[in-house]
Amino acid sequence: MTPERSWWGWGTTDRALSDDECVALGGLVPGLPDRPRAVPRVEDVTLPVSRLAPPSSLPVTTDPAVRASHTYGKAYRDVVRALSGDLPGAPDAVACPVTEDDVVRLLDWAGSAGVVVVPFGGGSSVVGGVEYRGDRAWLSMDLTALDRVLEVDPVSRAARIQAGALGPVLEEQVRPHGLTLRHFPQSFEFSTLGGWLATRAGGHFATLHTHIDDLVESMRFVTPAGVSESWRLPGSGAGPSPDRLFLGSEGTLGVVTEAWMRLQDRPRFKASTSVTFRDMTTATAAVREIAQAGLYPANCRLLDPGEAALSGASSSGECVLVLGVESAVHPVEGRLAELTDLAHAHGGAVAARAGARDGAAEAWRSAFLRMPYVRDGMARMSAIVETFETACTWDRVEEVYATVQAEIGAAVQEVTGAPGLVNCRFTHVYPDGAAPYLTVIAAGRLGSEVAMWDDVKTAAMEVLGRLGATVTHHHAIGRDHRPGYDRQRPEPFAVALRSVKAALDPAGILNPGVLIDPV
Repeated sequence: MTPERSWWGWGTTDRALSDDECVALGGLVPGLPDRPRAVPRVEDVTLPVSRLAPPSSLPVTTDPAVRASHTYGKAYRDVVRALSGDLPGAPDAVACPVTEDDVVRLLDWAGSAGVVVVPFGGGSSVVGGVEYRGDRAWLSMDLTALDRVLEVDPVSRAARIQAGALGPVLEEQVRPHGLTLRHFPQSFEFSTLGGWLATRAGGHFATLHTHIDDLVESMRFVTPAGVSESWRLPGSGAGPSPDRLFLGSEGTLGVVTEAWMRLQDRPRFKASTSVTFRDMTTATAAVREIAQAGLYPANCRLLDPGEAALSGASSSGECVLVLGVESAVHPVEGRLAELTDLAHAHGGAVAARAGARDGAAEAWRSAFLRMPYVRDGMARMSAIVETFETACTWDRVEEVYATVQAEIGAAVQEVTGAPGLVNCRFTHVYPDGAAPYLTVIAAGRLGSEVAMWDDVKTAAMEVLGRLGATVTHHHAIGRDHRPGYDRQRPEPFAVALRSVKAALDPAGILNPGVLIDPV
């Protein structure tokens, strides 16, 4: 029996925290209520009356429960609003196409009727990417019925995959061929190939092919102006890349319906360990040397003392580096030894190399997968628990880390009236830089949690922009990151993007407010 998806929070209902677990976690943050907020039943939520009466020939529903579950993504502010039953902007209807022709017909109808269309994959957006905030009638287009691997090319190691395939569904279909896409974001279970492509998603692996961009061979993309399909090629210098235009377009230019994706042989050899450091300065130097050594570890997660303690990887005030290697063709212990030798040369204390996995690495993995459910449980206790991520070059990493921690900590203190936790880990590392990922935990006030988090988020966007760090490394732009994106994006490119939008979506129906202002 397939577990039931949560309509208001992350993942499946069977893995949500119990009331007692929420209370126990709430006790770690002073000033929270004694009991968690009740989870509303979707049947009890009041939605606005639908303004749409689409033709019966289209695969569209106005079922209240379906509309409710497609109102928001899964950011902290989304979870809090859903918990409060606050859904005034619910979609007027939800479309569930089962073929590409359905997508074409839906866009044709919406364009003629002036109906906004917001593409929806797994709904795991944490940046307001699937939530329309205007006053027009709107349709949420759920692509998850387009979930088949249509063709596999074992010679080239590639597959033609429909965009609505959730991560596990996709992997299940290529596994019999001994292949894998090897793209595992934290949202893997609850996000789709199309969503990864539309947001330029980052995967779990810390080096080499870190983003979905690297795995695209060609794409098929439906716009109101027509269907675009690029050629299957290993590489091409033929002008600006059409795939690069649509990658990261976040539903503003069209709808991804399928793509040819580069696959890999499934790994047979794996090994991992952890290394502890006395401070972030020495740990950062070690990670930089590892990133520039050309050894390409699959995992290279550096946890600062707060993050290490939160995940259970260390309770001694140390930084923890989690290293992992894998291969489909040869044993990897030698490569792991090279990596740990580099870490040891910078003062790192390496865990015992015997055995496949040590306790710190296992603790981090468990906490990583459990964290979204913990976030929801803490939200029920009116705590503020959210993340944001960035990337910068190595020459600025230490400054960004120290400044963000200090200034976001100060913002939390000002907004909440009490100190909070601001923890950091490096999720991805490159020869020229790293991607710091920050977790904020603080006491909120019942009914004011969204406004409080928005104030902290505003402070985060300001400091990142001032330091020249990206507004997002892999969470996308959506609506929540628009102010920071407007600052980062060159104005000539903004002019070009507006022109492309006008050419491909002349009625301005596709996901208005994302990337650029609506027409």
